[in-house]
Amino acid sequence: MATRTAAALQGLFVGDALSMPVHWYYRVGDIVREFGPHGITDLQPAPARHPSSIMSLHDTARGGRRSAASSRRGAAANQPRPDIVGEVILKGRRERWNVPGGHYHHGMPAGENTLNAWCARWLIEQLGDAGEYHLDAWLQRYTERMTADPPAHPDSYAESYHRGFFANLSAGKPMRECAAVTHDTPSMGALVTVAPLALALLPGRPLEAVQASCREHVRATHPDALLLSVVDAYVALLHELLQGPDADRRQAALVRAAAAVPGTRLDTLLAAGRTDAQMIGGHWSTACYISDSWPSVCWLAARHTDDIDRALRVNTNLGGENAHRGAVLGTLIGAATGQGPSLFERLHRHDELQPLLRRFERTFVTA
Repeated sequence: MATRTAAALQGLFVGDALSMPVHWYYRVGDIVREFGPHGITDLQPAPARHPSSIMSLHDTARGGRRSAASSRRGAAANQPRPDIVGEVILKGRRERWNVPGGHYHHGMPAGENTLNAWCARWLIEQLGDAGEYHLDAWLQRYTERMTADPPAHPDSYAESYHRGFFANLSAGKPMRECAAVTHDTPSMGALVTVAPLALALLPGRPLEAVQASCREHVRATHPDALLLSVVDAYVALLHELLQGPDADRRQAALVRAAAAVPGTRLDTLLAAGRTDAQMIGGHWSTACYISDSWPSVCWLAARHTDDIDRALRVNTNLGGENAHRGAVLGTLIGAATGQGPSLFERLHRHDELQPLLRRFERTFVTA
């Protein structure tokens, strides 16, 4: 169990960092042009430009994208909205949002993690400090880290859920009521912090209780019914994989988990013999929406379970929402095999991250 837990968390951070340079590249050809015929094969820094960036279109005062209608409503009410980006979170980084073609993860070095993986790291810290989980304690830490000046993380971009949460908090709502609903609330990014919590609670607790805690955790930032059903499936899948099932049982567990998105028959799709690119970017969108990204993760885990390094490279070079997809994929394969990715020790902040993971393991797995 300790080995599988360690490998799962290593997979989370490497899966995210490996994809960071080409996060939200929606044309695979752009990855090849930037990094060569084999695409990303190693940890790389963020390029200076992003070929499909729409960062400048995103609303800096709340979640979602800017629209003329929302601007008119704000002006009509004579209530100018504060810039959440730059004034409340991401202090000193607002100007990076106004650059056409600017990279979402501007200036980040090879092996660095995106903001959502930093949230997973903060949750690991909070769990280690307290030895247990309380939602209010987590939201307090999340708020403190996100509003720090200078920022407590290296990223330039914050997804809709971060911006919406802090827009509501700035408007005076209690932390437990700050979750905002936007077009991309049911997204893969919501699952990145689930693994640390599930891995901390699963030893010695009933599965149903762990699922309830993880649903509460995700609901505080991502209130969506389909997404919460996927959270249940994700936690149940981790629970099964940590037991070390044989290949047949592992495949059956992935088929059951994928079915959390209604209509997904992963067994039938696998039997059809299609390629990864035909499925992810063809059958399913490479965007963040959970209806496509969750079956995509289950597909990749089923196809590449025995080689975590290959799985994470394949995921990266499929483009789209590959960083958060990679974080979840790395977690699943690490849990299934107990083999962490070879790139873990080359992460940019490995010397800081490794002691956190060891303390986590001692506190929740081997205690």
